[in-house]
Amino acid sequence: MTMTDLVADMLTRIRNAVRNRQQTVEVIQTKINVSIADAIKREGFIGDYALVDSKPQPMLRIYLKYGQDGELVINHIRRESTPGRRKYRGVEDLGTVQNGLGISVISTPKGILSDRECRKQRVGGEVLCSIW
Repeated sequence: MTMTDLVADMLTRIRNAVRNRQQTVEVIQTKINVSIADAIKREGFIGDYALVDSKPQPMLRIYLKYGQDGELVINHIRRESTPGRRKYRGVEDLGTVQNGLGISVISTPKGILSDRECRKQRVGGEVLCSIW
C-alpha cells in the first residue's frame, strides 16, 4: 500500500499520540514533514524533533509537549489543504486561529512558515494545517 498524503499521515499520528498522552511519536521523514515539525517547534507546540536513521525508511521522531499539570498543548490539529483541494491565501487573507491561540502552517516561497511569520515577512501561500 502506498501512502499519497504523508502530511495528513503525520498530523493523524500526532493527533493520536497526543490523545494517548505519549511522549514521542515517529512519522515518515520527508522534507515537508521536517519543515512542518520545525515550524510548529518554533511556535512552541512541540518540544523538539530528531531525525532517526532506521530501516527501511528514515523516520522523524517528534517529542510532544504537555503543560505543567499534564494539560494538552495541542488540542486540535487539522489538515487544511489536501491533494484534491488546495487552499491558498494571500498575506491579507490570513486570519487568526482561535483568536491568536493557534497557528496555521503555510507553505510559502520562503519556506514553510507559521501564519505569524508570514505576516511578519509579508508572504502568503498554501495553508497546510491548523493547530490550536
